[in-house]
Amino acid sequence: MPLLLLIRHGENEFVKTHKLPGRIPEIHLNEKGQKQAQALADALKEVPLKAIYSSPLERAMETAGPIAATHKLEIIPEPGLMDTDVGSWQGRSWKMLRHTKAWGIVQHAPSRFRFPDGESFPEAQIRIANALERIVKKHNKPQDVVAVVFHADPIKLAVSHFLGLPLDNFQKLGCDTGSVTVLAVHESGAGLMKLNQRPPFDFLQPPSKK
Repeated sequence: MPLLLLIRHGENEFVKTHKLPGRIPEIHLNEKGQKQAQALADALKEVPLKAIYSSPLERAMETAGPIAATHKLEIIPEPGLMDTDVGSWQGRSWKMLRHTKAWGIVQHAPSRFRFPDGESFPEAQIRIANALERIVKKHNKPQDVVAVVFHADPIKLAVSHFLGLPLDNFQKLGCDTGSVTVLAVHESGAGLMKLNQRPPFDFLQPPSKK
């Protein structure tokens, strides 16, 4: 079964507004984010990628771009990898949201929370897991390595799903911009090979010297 490289998109300027982005369109990588995307492409140039999938949101597609170009691959947009549908919380200030009673539920019992006019965390996890399972079925050979570029919470929800971790603990995982988390997916489960790693790094162990 394949090795999944779960890549969080690079940095963007919207984060400096201290507002929840959700699925707002036209959020592009800033200069640092572009450098992060190129650093990922450089670090992965020797990795034999079979395919690269991405959330359709611009910040993810722009991160996938240099990786795809290095490997001469077409980016495959996958709507199931979209960021969480936060409904009416989209674009709202983090500072204001932290003062709501709902914020405590988001942080400590997310399995019980649904974003107003949006999706619940369990629904988001199922959506993301289904998208990744579709990718695994298409690339199911042991030597297959697939890059998947999307978003922080969805990556953490995916890790929780494949490792069988309680959803309420997913916020404890780290996922920085321009980072890679590696899952080895098998028919009987999955193994976490790396978590929240930034370049430079080695994804495939070199042959042992005898």
